[in-house]
Amino acid sequence: MLRAWVDSGLVTQLARGIYEPADADAGDPDLIEIVIRSPRATICLTTALAQYDLVDDIPVAYDLALPRGAHRPLLAARVAWRWFDAETFCIERRTEQISGVVVPIYSPARSVVDAFRMRGYEGYETATTALRRWLVRRGNHPSELLRIARLLPRAERPLRTALEILT
Repeated sequence: MLRAWVDSGLVTQLARGIYEPADADAGDPDLIEIVIRSPRATICLTTALAQYDLVDDIPVAYDLALPRGAHRPLLAARVAWRWFDAETFCIERRTEQISGVVVPIYSPARSVVDAFRMRGYEGYETATTALRRWLVRRGNHPSELLRIARLLPRAERPLRTALEILT
């Protein structure tokens, strides 16, 4: 019956096993698939920084974090999986609506700290650009970044050095 609905145009297939009514505009099909198949997956790093307009990069894949040991589902969407320690996974994690879909994402401050912490993957320039843009926004204070950096491994020293140079 489902195949007949798809063939007649009543239903649209978003991904394997995920359908929506043809007249519905549920949002980005990749984000829908991510949220359905891996509800704990959290948007992080360059994807989060781009979402908050802290970098000009346009990610070619979604950067998604999962706690170490969690199941990584097979997705049709282009995804770069990142494994974070289960004890620090929920720090500054929240949900936001992006392209019509409510998804977990790290806060702008956590995303900046993660960019410094994982600068070997993301590049030092990405972290520095994000920090510069974050600092000029009203209401942001370096102490907030340092508080988060103390909770995460390999983050405080490079962030503190960059703050000393930029401020």
